[in-house]
Amino acid sequence: MPQTLDAVAVRTWCSLALAGLGRDREEIDSVNVYPVADGDTGTNLYLTVESAHQAVEAVFAAYAEAPGTADVIRAMAHGALIGARGNSGTILSQLLRGMAEVLARPEPDLAAALHRAAEAAYEAVAHPVEGTVLTVATAAAKAAQEASGDAAAVARAAFDGAGAALEATPGQLEVLGRAGVVDAGGWGLVTVLGALAQALSGEAPAVRHETRPHLDAHACPADPAEESGPAFEVIYLLDADDAAVARLRSRLDALGDSLVVVGGDGLWNVHVHVDDAGAAVEAGVEAGRPHRIRITHFGHPAEPRERAQRAVVAVVPGEGLAGLCAEAGASAVLARPGEAPASGELVDAIRRAHAREVVLLPNDAELRHTAAAAVEQARAEGVRVALIPTRSPVQGIAALAVHAPERRFDEDVVAMTAAAGATRYAELAVAERQSWTTAGICQAGDILGLIDGDVAVIGQDLAATAAAVLDRMLAAGGELVTLVLAADTPPDLAPGLQAHVRETHLAVDTMVYEGGHQGAPLLIGVE
Repeated sequence: MPQTLDAVAVRTWCSLALAGLGRDREEIDSVNVYPVADGDTGTNLYLTVESAHQAVEAVFAAYAEAPGTADVIRAMAHGALIGARGNSGTILSQLLRGMAEVLARPEPDLAAALHRAAEAAYEAVAHPVEGTVLTVATAAAKAAQEASGDAAAVARAAFDGAGAALEATPGQLEVLGRAGVVDAGGWGLVTVLGALAQALSGEAPAVRHETRPHLDAHACPADPAEESGPAFEVIYLLDADDAAVARLRSRLDALGDSLVVVGGDGLWNVHVHVDDAGAAVEAGVEAGRPHRIRITHFGHPAEPRERAQRAVVAVVPGEGLAGLCAEAGASAVLARPGEAPASGELVDAIRRAHAREVVLLPNDAELRHTAAAAVEQARAEGVRVALIPTRSPVQGIAALAVHAPERRFDEDVVAMTAAAGATRYAELAVAERQSWTTAGICQAGDILGLIDGDVAVIGQDLAATAAAVLDRMLAAGGELVTLVLAADTPPDLAPGLQAHVRETHLAVDTMVYEGGHQGAPLLIGVE
């Protein structure tokens, strides 16, 4: 094992941190009572480090020989930034970014890096609170600066200092003291620092017993009235300059709490708890370009809920279809144009479904490998998961329409698969440049009608092209047409297409749904 923090050591650290958080994830989730008792801190930290790990592995794959330390540590920090989940994951990404600022220098100093990490984390949090991961990070940095010896000794001192600080968190934050637990985010940081110490020394440091949750049977449970707070967690990546982000901080701080804004150099990760999720996203639009938007509704604190027997998880391209999924009793994973969800996000959605049996609808041909990896992971965790290879949201709608949770699992999966397979799918898109297609040469700005993934019609008018696509699809027969419209699609398109179907194709019904901000102006399904 290396005694210095070179590229190989950073890679080893990242792998060990991911493994450690995977081991501790459920226990960390179980002590998550601050800032919101939603039981997902361990999972959020795991998904954040999983994104960092993928970025590090990508750097090594791109080099014929070992890459430089600076490239690897920057990749680790960037991967954590773009994949940060929840309040804890967002802060961890900033800790890693602070470390990267120092470790990417020609002569890296681990103690200085840990000091900068703690500083950066405090700067990112709008209203720092003691007894949290910030306190643990500060203690780790202080212990590292007081240590002597090589990088391994410094890392071990940081780990010990963090562990001691974690033990003290119940006495610093009232909500932790009442519950009789340590801070969940701080526990996650101790796990990450333990991985760093092991990567440098080759020996896993012994975990202090007191860092495990120490529930007090006489502890008074928190009063739900005292713990009421904003209804939504909003997270998004943001492309914006420093001045715009400064204004955004002020606006979001007035809208809610638990505000954390991390990043720099034009790319930021924004996290806030608010009652008006739309206003939080709108503030991001005014500041720059928000993407990878995640909005989570906080449930009211309750007793641990019973696992449902069956659930459906569907990937959808717009918030309109997410609402349709909710009406059908399914959980939705929102996929923004050009930003397909990672396998970790799908696994997280399967876990949140909290069911013994889960049906996964990827609704995109490009997600087949990602979905398969998520299913494999979920099965390893004991969940019975069926993957229905839906290639379009309209196939997912067809599958949901016949979903019957009272049936046997296998029978339900067969029925949903048959409904999806019997649905031909199409979409309209706008050509970005001149190119060859299966229907001929298209020019920039042309309307493309894709049927089952291939360009079948090229036109200049949205309505005329859509009608031509429908005629081709219905030439082979059909009973039901499904139209899913984007938020910016002309309002007269759907009524015109419905009239066209009534006049030219007898006994064919048409259903229209608002898809929201999806990539394609129109999705079409024919059953």
